Amino acid sequence: MHPRTIRKRCGALALFAALILAPALGVAQNVTGQAAAVQATVFGLLGSFNVGLANTGTLSSVTDARQASDISGNLLGALLAETPHATAIGLGDSVASQASLANLALSIAGSTIGADLVMAEAQAANGIGSGTSTLTNLVLNGVPVALSGAPNQVIGIPGGQMIVNEQQASAGGIVVNALHVIVGGVADVVIGTATARLQ
Repeated sequence: MHPRTIRKRCGALALFAALILAPALGVAQNVTGQAAAVQATVFGLLGSFNVGLANTGTLSSVTDARQASDISGNLLGALLAETPHATAIGLGDSVASQASLANLALSIAGSTIGADLVMAEAQAANGIGSGTSTLTNLVLNGVPVALSGAPNQVIGIPGGQMIVNEQQASAGGIVVNALHVIVGGVADVVIGTATARLQ
């Protein structure tokens, strides 16, 4: 075989190997990491607007780290909480996010929701996301709520629903919402949300 032909074939083989192996070696990775103690959309006659507590913003790289916290939080007088806190950390080959708050008191469309602790955690590594939620002493209108511990537990409330330990998996990661309260035409409130994704 002619040397020039051998060089061309070797070059083509090297290019093919680079294209196939680069993703496996993690040469290019897209990272998504974010956490917030509260994210809410409030609906009204003039449209909707967003409010929140302790939001890290999105990680800018696989080695970025962000945190947000406060001593207490008050959203429009309808949501009160203590120590809202959120962190998002890129560790090179993994991502971890966590959000929490204490002594939640939420009034929405005639319902009151409380909890001693609300926390969401999300991790992503090796193309797989996982997460957990913690809710301590969750009550609805003064009545304790029985929690199954399973993801995406739905509990009806007047005009809407609560989703406990909401988990939304996607390629390379997960979004975990500890408590998601939805009342149509009034508000969409996520309490304790953590996102981790690495591809």
